[in-house]
Amino acid sequence: MAGKPLAGIRIVDLGWVWSGPYACMMLAHLGADVIRVESSLRPCLLRILPPWPGGVPGSASAGGGTFTNNNLGKRSISLDLKTPDGLEVARRLIASSEAVVNNYAAGVIERLGLGYKNLRKLKDDIILVCLSGMGDTGPYREFVAYGQGQAAMSGFTRFTGVPGRPPKTAGFVLADPVAGAHGAFAVLAALRHKRKTGQGQFVDMSQWEATLQMVGDAVVGYQLSGLEPQAMGNRHPQMSPHGLFRCKDAEGEPGKLLDAWVSIAVADDSQWCRLCEAMDARALASDKRFGTLQARKSNETELEAIIGAWTRQKSARAVTERLQGLGIATFPSSTHLDVFEDSNLRERDFFAELTHPAHGRHAYPGVPWRMNDTVVSVDRPAPTLGQHTEEVLDELGYSRGEIERLHSVGALK
Repeated sequence: MAGKPLAGIRIVDLGWVWSGPYACMMLAHLGADVIRVESSLRPCLLRILPPWPGGVPGSASAGGGTFTNNNLGKRSISLDLKTPDGLEVARRLIASSEAVVNNYAAGVIERLGLGYKNLRKLKDDIILVCLSGMGDTGPYREFVAYGQGQAAMSGFTRFTGVPGRPPKTAGFVLADPVAGAHGAFAVLAALRHKRKTGQGQFVDMSQWEATLQMVGDAVVGYQLSGLEPQAMGNRHPQMSPHGLFRCKDAEGEPGKLLDAWVSIAVADDSQWCRLCEAMDARALASDKRFGTLQARKSNETELEAIIGAWTRQKSARAVTERLQGLGIATFPSSTHLDVFEDSNLRERDFFAELTHPAHGRHAYPGVPWRMNDTVVSVDRPAPTLGQHTEEVLDELGYSRGEIERLHSVGALK
């Protein structure tokens, strides 16, 4: 079996919070040596966010669960880029690397002295990927940007949520990992271009535009119909029934029960007839209220009440197994315990069991693809802040005396 696709390629991660670090984590999964440049003077926001082991807040150096989940496979070097010596270390590191990734606000990388023109002086074929909120050009260039706002600006929040209620987010910051995945793809494309031509390049990417890619059907749909997409809750314009239905309560913590739900999506009239058979209600298949998609959409509230009365008497697992056996897309609304214990994920070795230097041994979401002749895996946990500083400096050729001097002048913070 071949080694990892990006083995021997060094990536400098100047990321902050989520999108940039997420992009670099994907590259680490592919074998790149990703070095996260950080500073204890201004720790990454994710380092100080929960969850924490046992619910007790820990140190920024260790990093909370959100940070450790989004920085797997990397090394960390601690530098104060506002000091001449710290900046010089960063330059030396970049000169030994293939690509630099950052998601600072537009203009920040230039103010640090690490813009593309300066980086090309260090290494002519360097790749610089900037994942700014709104892109490096345009009137919104300097807008303060967060993923939730980008989802709103993309129009995404207009068709999520419940009809008649205000616009609603997806429940998590969708724009960041979406932009991160696009950023990783951009790095791979630039590396491919570099291998063919010997040339590096500057990649200007907008997190907002990456989010718009995810709602392209709504953008095109508006142009074709002139109608704004509407919030439908759990319903679907071309399927019915389509939603989440309450099931028998499930066992949760000792002495407590959890609400249990199942997702059911009926794609056509044939599946509707099979659902009626499963519910032992064959007469519903020919009921004029429900016999066609149009009829079911017109009587959807009544339809959902009938299905809900049936699912309420059964476990989510029983409903799933029964309807999946009939070719109907049905899935339980899993708890995280369900996810960790899922036999399919376990059989495919999705989870990476890693020992973090501060948090101990835990299972982390792993690589979501398999390659039959190439290794892809998570080989190390997220680093503590500056964990690999001296190791990386040694690789860059710094002597012990030079490293001690960098410590004494405050460059390694």
